[in-house]
Amino acid sequence: MGEARRIVVKVGSSSLTTAAGGLDADRVDALVDVLAKIRSGGEKEIVLVSSGAIAAGLAPLGLRRRPKDLARQQAAASVGQGLLVARYTASFARYGVRVGQVLLTSDDMSRRAHHRNASRTFDQLLAMGAFPIVNENDTVATDEIRFGDNDRLAALVAHLVHADLLVLLSDVDGVYDGDPSRPGTSRIAEVKGPQDLAGVEIGSAGKAGVGTGGMVTKVEAARIAAAAGIPVVLTSAVHAAEALAGGDTGTYFHATGKRSAERLLWLQHASTPQGALILDDGAVDAVVKRRTSLLPAGIAAVEGEFSAGDPVELRDTTGRAVGRGLVNFDAKEIPRLIGRSTRELARELGPAYEREVVHRDDLVLLHP
Repeated sequence: MGEARRIVVKVGSSSLTTAAGGLDADRVDALVDVLAKIRSGGEKEIVLVSSGAIAAGLAPLGLRRRPKDLARQQAAASVGQGLLVARYTASFARYGVRVGQVLLTSDDMSRRAHHRNASRTFDQLLAMGAFPIVNENDTVATDEIRFGDNDRLAALVAHLVHADLLVLLSDVDGVYDGDPSRPGTSRIAEVKGPQDLAGVEIGSAGKAGVGTGGMVTKVEAARIAAAAGIPVVLTSAVHAAEALAGGDTGTYFHATGKRSAERLLWLQHASTPQGALILDDGAVDAVVKRRTSLLPAGIAAVEGEFSAGDPVELRDTTGRAVGRGLVNFDAKEIPRLIGRSTRELARELGPAYEREVVHRDDLVLLHP
């Protein structure tokens, strides 16, 4: 932890807001004090994934609690995002640090060109000395393209920016082997793999009522990052300085896998399939075991409505999902391609059809 050079820090709404839903300036300043100090040595780069936009917009709009309908959530985000970034801008200005805002949707990040643009933006902001602050673009994101929570977003951003460490801050100081409010429970200091959490009941909802996450989303985010080769510390915001200094606080998730292609991680964890392609047995074997592209000849059926470039699910004939990929054709085009060779299609329909339906570089396996 102490050797980590590039760090992604995620902070939840409950750590930044008052019980009434407005921003707590003292809490924001306390977090900024820690981050600015860590950054001031010049040896570490930090990207902050910050929740709080919707929560910050509740009080100004006269809302007593987080609304359940998407339209009012988006309205609250529209008001609150400006307040949130303004608060961070003012707080970092005390240290002479400029803030750069990055708003993302999963739809942006699952597409190749958008993914590259996001990566370049982060690299340039850090190179120019700006402090990137990331949030989901709640104002325009719909249920179909939402990350679902900023914990998962933070794990994916950590992979995108090639972070050496992910720190998840909340109102709980780690994962416990039971309800932390009950006597006799203890903090789990290290998680070396899924087996270390077997039988542990993970709580879901946060008691503050202003965010969308809970311990379940944080543990899932930690697993995503760890599987991608990034260690994770999960602790409370009040222990941020200790965590970033490598102290014994919270729960430490050891890296369990190796870094994969960034865009594929987004495809696997941040995309929502817009339809499905049913593969015959030969195609399933080719795609899963031999890791080939999906050709028209191996498709048995198509489901849903989607456009070229959309994520789709790849299923076997029993309906089991075996992969996910970015499709090269519209749904309405595929029925006339089914079961035919690319050479035959090129002769009949033109050279544009002599290609894969899903290229292997745009495909992730769900059950390798």
